Amino acid sequence: MSKIAFVFPGQGTQYVGMGKELYENSELAKEKFDNLFSKLDFDLKKVMFEGPEEELKETKNTQPAIVSMSLILKELLEEKGIKADYVAGHSVGEYAAFGAAGYLSIEDTVKLTAARGKFMNEVAQKVNGGMAAIIGLEADKIIEVLNGVEGVVEAVNFNEPKQTVIAGEKEAINKACEALKEAGARRAMPLAVSGPFHSSLMKEAGEKLKEEAEKYNFTMTDVKLVANTTATILNSVDEVKDEIYRQSFGPVKWVDTIKKLKEEGVTTIYEIGPGKVLAGLIKKIDKEIQVKNIEKLEDLSNI
Repeated sequence: MSKIAFVFPGQGTQYVGMGKELYENSELAKEKFDNLFSKLDFDLKKVMFEGPEEELKETKNTQPAIVSMSLILKELLEEKGIKADYVAGHSVGEYAAFGAAGYLSIEDTVKLTAARGKFMNEVAQKVNGGMAAIIGLEADKIIEVLNGVEGVVEAVNFNEPKQTVIAGEKEAINKACEALKEAGARRAMPLAVSGPFHSSLMKEAGEKLKEEAEKYNFTMTDVKLVANTTATILNSVDEVKDEIYRQSFGPVKWVDTIKKLKEEGVTTIYEIGPGKVLAGLIKKIDKEIQVKNIEKLEDLSNI
């Protein structure tokens, strides 16, 4: 029997006003948002609905904003009677997946995400790092080229067959971009991010998250989650906590994640949250999977 997966986007999909339409036009969404906002020690509502953009772009705000909106959309979708057999998320989207699977309450998911954003912000400010998107070159070739570049630079986000993101020290990133263009990359573009996310330079954030995760009550459910760092299914609370630790300085194996969902019998994927980034990536990984976007009330009423 064909299976359904919910997937959740990561950083870069945020925009000022995100979630406001849901808040103002759905009683259920308003109630859920207000509950989440009341549990945080900063004004996420103002940042999401009013900005300014610079403030929303700060990692400590971006991450809980995306996860909050994603989880409330998930609740509205389930009200329509649509349930997931599998979940996955891209980078911070994996936290929305934890909440969507019921491994954590929605409130705790957003609190843990806010902690992740804060820790990553702190570590990113200490290390002089960045990220760059490499277009038009196979991942294996990228890894081979990076092995010859001096300094810390790693392939971290395997987004689709011909798009991989690298992260590391700024100087090493610049050298790597030149080397990768020489090796045949169509484009090598530095990204406007505040740190070398998912690289070994972020390990300190992982250590802090490991401690933080111990404060929460996790429960496994029958919804299966495909992990970013391994593209395998997590089977225990210990495995979930280990993923939380490793994912902050480990890779996002998105290509392998989608292949795993297909292997498991998933034929329909709902991308839930701001933007349509994942839909674009999924189509380049596997054209047979049907992808539906859930971002606005209109998307829900069209179901």
